[in-house]
Amino acid sequence: MIRFLVSRIVQGLVVIFAVITITFTLSKLVPGGAVRNERNVTEEARKAQEEYYGLNKPWIVQLGLQLKHYVTLDLPDSYHYKGRGVDEIIASGFPVSAAVGVAALLIALVIGVPLGALAALRPNTLEDRASTFAATLGICTPSMVLGPLIAMLFGLKLRWFNVAGWFDSSDWVLPALTLGIIYSAYIARLTRGSLRETLAQEFIRTARAKGSSETSVVFLHAMKLASLPVLNYLGPAAAGLLTGSFIVETIFQLPGLGQFFIAAATNGDHQLTIAISTFYAALIVGFNLLVDILQAVLNPRIRLQA
Repeated sequence: MIRFLVSRIVQGLVVIFAVITITFTLSKLVPGGAVRNERNVTEEARKAQEEYYGLNKPWIVQLGLQLKHYVTLDLPDSYHYKGRGVDEIIASGFPVSAAVGVAALLIALVIGVPLGALAALRPNTLEDRASTFAATLGICTPSMVLGPLIAMLFGLKLRWFNVAGWFDSSDWVLPALTLGIIYSAYIARLTRGSLRETLAQEFIRTARAKGSSETSVVFLHAMKLASLPVLNYLGPAAAGLLTGSFIVETIFQLPGLGQFFIAAATNGDHQLTIAISTFYAALIVGFNLLVDILQAVLNPRIRLQA
């Protein structure tokens, strides 16, 4: 198990450093930048800022400084938000994105798993067709369409929640519902397919032949194995939800991490772009590691093959 964990951690670190390198390279290929795009700034002041941020050094030296920042956890300042470190900016936006993301993930699981299990247990019935249709509709409906519809219904028509902003304790509901419905569609499809495949395996027939109840067969035997594809999907899904959906945060005007990422790209704030991309990659690596551990616990063959 220790070798399994060490292998996954090393792979994760390689991925994070690759993300830093690729994001840095791409940011250098984009013309302009927060320092060069500033107006009403003298050439001397511009050169002083470039020297302060190390932008006058060769690319390879700048990349080395970037990697040093993240290895030592001494993160740089933002180009656009003067005097604020990128870690401070991420810390200010992440709680909003995390609150919405955790709620959306719970909504997705509460809707998706039972819906997919119902369809798998009643194949080729009305329940199966209705569940499959609902999941397909959820997958095909983009957040830029579903979000305004939910805002119009619950915000403008029923007036139960604020349409946009982050002012009340219930302002997470509409964006979380938008994300939760979309992700629940994928979870329902995965649950249905995986559970149907598991129920057709030999050990399920053996458990039934031994007289186990259908409830015991489904929840104690089948769901344990059928949950592996869902767990595998939840790793990157949880990271995406916790860092905020850019489109949903824009629709509902949330001061989350997604809005800072859009602002960084718009303003040419390469330091903040690299930091948020690295933070997102670290979350994906962390959640995938957690998923790998859970899968290894549920299926020892994974641990032995690592």
